[in-house]
Amino acid sequence: MLQRAAVRSHTSHGHPGHDGLRAQPKLAKPQAPDKSGWTLGHAGRQVRVGPVAFWTIVGSLVLMAGWSAMTATYFAFRDDVLTRLLARQAQMQFAYEDRIADLRGQVDRLAGRQLLDQEQFETKLEQIARRQALLESRSSALSGLPDAPTGSIKPAPRGAAAPIVTPMIAPPAAAKPSPINDTVILLPPPEREARLESRTPLNAGVRLAALQTQGGIEGTLARLQLSLDRFESGQVKTLNALEETYDAKARRMRGVLADLGLDLSKIGAAPPAPSARGTGGPFIPASVTGVSTFDRQLYRIRLARGHVDRLTRTLATVPIRKPMTGELESTSGFGMRADPFIRAPAMHTGLDFRAETGEPARATATGTVTMAGWNGGYGKMVEVDHGNGFATRYAHLSQIDVEVGQPIRIGQVVGKVGSTGRSTGPHLHYETRVDGDAVDPQKFLRAGVRLGGAL
Repeated sequence: MLQRAAVRSHTSHGHPGHDGLRAQPKLAKPQAPDKSGWTLGHAGRQVRVGPVAFWTIVGSLVLMAGWSAMTATYFAFRDDVLTRLLARQAQMQFAYEDRIADLRGQVDRLAGRQLLDQEQFETKLEQIARRQALLESRSSALSGLPDAPTGSIKPAPRGAAAPIVTPMIAPPAAAKPSPINDTVILLPPPEREARLESRTPLNAGVRLAALQTQGGIEGTLARLQLSLDRFESGQVKTLNALEETYDAKARRMRGVLADLGLDLSKIGAAPPAPSARGTGGPFIPASVTGVSTFDRQLYRIRLARGHVDRLTRTLATVPIRKPMTGELESTSGFGMRADPFIRAPAMHTGLDFRAETGEPARATATGTVTMAGWNGGYGKMVEVDHGNGFATRYAHLSQIDVEVGQPIRIGQVVGKVGSTGRSTGPHLHYETRVDGDAVDPQKFLRAGVRLGGAL
């Protein structure tokens, strides 16, 4: 039995109406109960417990009761908890496995896409390589034309993204045309340089990453295609320029021959060029089906060049060049004049050019020497037969440097200027004869000036 400790007070009860002399008992002062602890009683025994110990005992009992409840709950619901934990773990495992499978699928797709891209890249690169080989073969065909020097596709140095292609058309020589020079063929105008990304096919497996760092595979292939387009465009421009050049030269030559009154059908066939000698082979007709535009145009250019070569060899036998170098000053023209000795009207069959004694006199066309010696009023004279009825004479020479029967080429020195024969002073008397009749040399010299660099 638990009860709080207290001091019981005993009082005497008197009767209020009693008026006896009995003395009233003295009341004792009540005492406050002791609140400093708790008293535990059992079977007459009492144990005093302080508040700290009391609440400690109470707290322990509460904790033990809570723990007992939790333990009971655990054992009661243990199977459900374990089942839920295992299900949660299995769910997480399945989720991770699905994620891994998805990632593997993505990796496989990326690998397949990369393999497909690499195959496409290699296919495009192979097409570029075939096109480059075709352009190289065309460049070799163009290099066979001496009038069209072409460049080659040079390989790129290591680490270079855009290899350089040499210019396809060389600039024409700026030499001043001279009527006494050998044949000079005009070159087509220069074109801008073309660039090519590479000469040799790229290795996709090795250079794939390098190409990606240089702007992507597609960009690199596009630059390669653009470079090949420029190179091919340069070749087409070269062909067009050559064809136009040959056509223009042929027209000029035919026009000059027509102005000179020469009929090509009546002129003997010119000797073949040295490069055309010693050729032959069985005749195999060419098939025109499947022939590219480039090949057809190249064939037309070769025909035009052959025609120009024949006209050039024909003009090589026509005396249209100057008999001396430098600027010529005529002291007496062709035709009627007053004879320098007797002042009577006389026919002058040539042109007199002012010159100093010893200056060289040069042949104005190819031919053969038919006369080399003294010839009356001509003094020392050289006559050259150029064929097709053309002949030239070089008179009043102080020295003769050729012999009869000797072949003569254009510009070759036939003698030195002098004043032999019927002459008033050092000068060169130059004559042009057609079928034995003297004609005005100026007509031929003007034709040579018109042709200019075409000779």
